[in-house]
Amino acid sequence: MSRLTELNFHHLRYFWAVALDGNLTRTARRLRVSQSALSKQIRALEDQLGQPLFARAGRRLELTEAGKIALEYADDIFAAGSELLTTLGDGRSGRHVLRIGAVATLSRNFQDSFVAPLLRREDVRISMESGGADELVGRLADHALDVVLTNRPLSPAMASSLRCWQLARQRVSLIGRPRSEPFVWPDDVAGTRLVLPSGRSDIRTAFDAACARLGITVRVFAEVDDMAMLRLLAIDAGAVALLPSVVVRDEITSGVLREHAVVPDLYENFFAITAERRYPHPLLRGLLERDERSFLWRPEPPRGEIPGA
Repeated sequence: MSRLTELNFHHLRYFWAVALDGNLTRTARRLRVSQSALSKQIRALEDQLGQPLFARAGRRLELTEAGKIALEYADDIFAAGSELLTTLGDGRSGRHVLRIGAVATLSRNFQDSFVAPLLRREDVRISMESGGADELVGRLADHALDVVLTNRPLSPAMASSLRCWQLARQRVSLIGRPRSEPFVWPDDVAGTRLVLPSGRSDIRTAFDAACARLGITVRVFAEVDDMAMLRLLAIDAGAVALLPSVVVRDEITSGVLREHAVVPDLYENFFAITAERRYPHPLLRGLLERDERSFLWRPEPPRGEIPGA
């Protein structure tokens, strides 16, 4: 039997991790192995293949021609393994595993609505994690996630290998505790203590531009990234928060908060990003192809299967 038919997949996975990162030290730290042990694994693979896979370029490692070929095979091999686990589910329990990433600033209520059709299913296990958009999209591309939920569309550079689904769009409102007098847009904005998303938010940028056009100087009490914190400050500090009503739908329903004014021409968009798979996840299409309202207002979880499952 030739050496190539006895490929060590443990060595290949270490090579794959370094090839994707481009930095041996950082990869060793992430994998919690010593740098020397990681180098030894890669040299063993190079000896087995009879080809150098990396060349030094300053502090970075660059793939040789053989390394680029090996990376293509490694991508296919580990992607197929990930799809196998996803397609067949959790073999110990007979359940489908759905791995969801959501950007840290995304509404928790929206995330809850996204998974609502699965909550009464006994054959599903949900894994959810939050993080930055670039990090999560990278994990999606590496087959470590099945879908990423975000409030920003894909960049053109990523659009060729990934698919972006617009799930919902909702107007952004000024929301606060009930008032004795009606809130009038835009007259009452200047004298109101506001809780706003940070300047990195698209809706904050658009709101600032709208106020500038109207000649309004806003009174900012706080600016925060997290939608849940916007909700809490609107309740506890008595300030008026700028956010889509899905974030505070329970508080609006109960009367704790009130939608004072809808800001004209200002919207929050909700997207799901998926990657092309040889075997698409059996749960995803049914989750993605739903009516927009089901993502904004909490539906009653069905007892049976979702469409397309």
